[in-house]
Amino acid sequence: MPEAFNLIVATHVSMCDECRARLASFDAVGGALIEDIEEIALGETALEAALARIEGLPQATQRAPLKPAGIFPAPLADYVGGDLSSVRWRKIAGGVKQAILPTGRDATARLLYIPAGVAVPDHGHKGMELTLVLQGAFADENDRFGRGDVEIADEEVEHTPVALAGEDCICLAVTDAPLRFRGIVPRLAQPLFRI
Repeated sequence: MPEAFNLIVATHVSMCDECRARLASFDAVGGALIEDIEEIALGETALEAALARIEGLPQATQRAPLKPAGIFPAPLADYVGGDLSSVRWRKIAGGVKQAILPTGRDATARLLYIPAGVAVPDHGHKGMELTLVLQGAFADENDRFGRGDVEIADEEVEHTPVALAGEDCICLAVTDAPLRFRGIVPRLAQPLFRI
């Protein structure tokens, strides 16, 4: 999976007790399957070759793991380098802000801040979009999504998400293709905001 999709999955799993339990059961099944694999003889220099390849990899810098103190679950807090105060928001329009996170080129991850009661412009999708709610809630023509929920939108989905009243909505959104805006103003601004 692209890095951006790995990030949203890890963040969601850290928020969802049921998902963590299912993942643990899948890991157990995978471990049992590996134990039943027939052994294969390796060449005499296989271990030395593998160790040499490992030593040749660039050294990863070690950071102390962050303890989530705010709304960001550990995988996202570690990725961002903190919580909301660490985010470099960029204003879009109507109080909506975004922060594009550095990920691989094959997908984009962004944090979205949408004030309560504000709608995101009507749009469709040229690919897959996953949106994980971190704070607040939003609704569109099809459903309502609260903290921990993930909306999955593909080429068939056209909607106008609205942050629900009561609390500003903060989401992690991941896309593998640009959005398709209906309005002329959002389409003109799209390249500027990389959405």
